[in-house]
Amino acid sequence: MADAAATHPVADPLSSTGTLSSTSSDPTYGGFTRFELELEFVQALANPFYLNHLASQKLLQDPTFVEYLKYLQYFTQPEYIKYLSYPGPTLNALELLQQEKFRQDILSPEVVARLAEETLSSSIKAK
Repeated sequence: MADAAATHPVADPLSSTGTLSSTSSDPTYGGFTRFELELEFVQALANPFYLNHLASQKLLQDPTFVEYLKYLQYFTQPEYIKYLSYPGPTLNALELLQQEKFRQDILSPEVVARLAEETLSSSIKAK
């Protein structure tokens, strides 16, 4: 995908009131827009234990899922970073997931523990 941000269906997901907006033509899934679901999912990637779960389910070996992770890189663009609650850990995980070796290594409890410690340490330093 040359420019994932350009292919995202929501040009500016916030309304003028600063809340997530949806037009009547935007499809919803269980009452949520695609952007809201992708935002929730990409933020969950900051949890090393969730990454381990995805790996244990063999999702990180699925080429279609790997392509989806590549697509989610539109969150690295400034117009989307602002929606992330914890941009540092989220974007770090998204970057690591682009690497095949990491997608294999995250099965290791030691790697999960080290990543969890790094994430905790960086959040404590940020405060």
